[in-house]
Amino acid sequence: MQSSQPRNQSPILKTAIPGPKSQAIRAREEEHLSPGLQGFALMAGIVVQEARGSTVTDVDGNTFIDIIGGIGVNGLGHSHPKFVEAVKAQVEKASVGSFTSEARVQLLEGLAKNRPTPVLHRTQLYSSGAEAVESALRLAKCHTGKHEFVSFWGGFHGKTMGALSLMGSEFRNQMGPMVSGSHVVPYANPYRPPFKTSPESLSSACIDMARKQLKNNSTGSIAAFIVEPMQGTAGNVIPPNDFLPAIAELAKEFGALLIVDEMITGFGRTGKYWGASHSGVQPDIITLGKQFGGGYPISAVMSRDEILNAKPWSNPSGSSSSYGGNPLASAAGAAAVRIIEEEGLVENSRKMGEYFLAKIEPFLDRYPFIGDVRGLGLFLSIEMVRDKTTKEPLSKAVCTKIFMECLKRGLLTMSYASAFRIQPAMTIDEGTIDNAVAILTEVFDLVKKEELWTKS
Repeated sequence: MQSSQPRNQSPILKTAIPGPKSQAIRAREEEHLSPGLQGFALMAGIVVQEARGSTVTDVDGNTFIDIIGGIGVNGLGHSHPKFVEAVKAQVEKASVGSFTSEARVQLLEGLAKNRPTPVLHRTQLYSSGAEAVESALRLAKCHTGKHEFVSFWGGFHGKTMGALSLMGSEFRNQMGPMVSGSHVVPYANPYRPPFKTSPESLSSACIDMARKQLKNNSTGSIAAFIVEPMQGTAGNVIPPNDFLPAIAELAKEFGALLIVDEMITGFGRTGKYWGASHSGVQPDIITLGKQFGGGYPISAVMSRDEILNAKPWSNPSGSSSSYGGNPLASAAGAAAVRIIEEEGLVENSRKMGEYFLAKIEPFLDRYPFIGDVRGLGLFLSIEMVRDKTTKEPLSKAVCTKIFMECLKRGLLTMSYASAFRIQPAMTIDEGTIDNAVAILTEVFDLVKKEELWTKS
């Protein structure tokens, strides 16, 4: 990797966490901020002063290794110098509006150059993942003339109403009614399979159940299946290689489109440009975000001409967004796509992911509360359990304890959940990974010594 980011980064701790300055500023914020902020930010209680590469420094001078990465957003590492310069240069010229800009043309060309299949060469730009997903759903309706959608258990596509209706978790409890015509079917999760079946039969069992459910519950008007090639929010779940191709075939069987949601997996996170590329599936529509924005809020829908020309989606203003593709967002996206390519970050994600995985795989034998360790590229996960046989998840209280123990040693993690996701910057290096794993080892040794995993 030809990186412009720091290497072998490590924590620097100067105060208790959170420090006095962080506590004071957070108290001011609490006077006016609505509840519902991301949980890890509330738990940590730190106030960011600056961030570089794979570290975050708070206002008290404490520096933390960051393996959260903005939940998969921070592909370039914090404050990448080339990215910073590109955004600074653009903001001095023009920031808002839907007119064509050189920056937007460069971004579109960069996306087309790295598209997952030759026919998917046109892009519409948005500002959030959910916004792009909602547009993809509208596009599928317009092209097919149908109105129903199929998603999967454990799936997450956003919190707006259409996307929420396709969510496959308890998150949507008490938020009904959902949009009619939304069907949620089993996802092939190898560690937590939805059926008692052999690993070899898992994909076919899920597809068979989906087929039966849809034939009995749909009105025969399915516009599209939407699926994450690997599920993020569910715990960085990697399905069997035959699962996504089977979904593609099922979609064809129902005369539906296949929407692949590459928000987290796209542009290198899994060690390939696209998560779907691991199984060779060619989607009809893809949604993307996170990595390709370099930290700027930008997302996109990509598809092919025959689909994108559907009316009324293709009418003037029919698929537009006030913020989508503005000059500043476009400059940020174009710079991120260029940096990913120039610095070999997709390949670095593959190599560093293999290195990180090799470092944490011994946890399976070392700790009685580690049930599974998995990953592709820098899309990694550790399943923390109370019992390896029953796979009962580690309690929320113990997960919170692990998060806080990591925090006070200078490591920002997503260990607050039993399916502990690891999604660092794609610019991370071996030295920084070693420093992060050393802290994880120290914390897990503490959990083992005090037998915390047995507690509620």
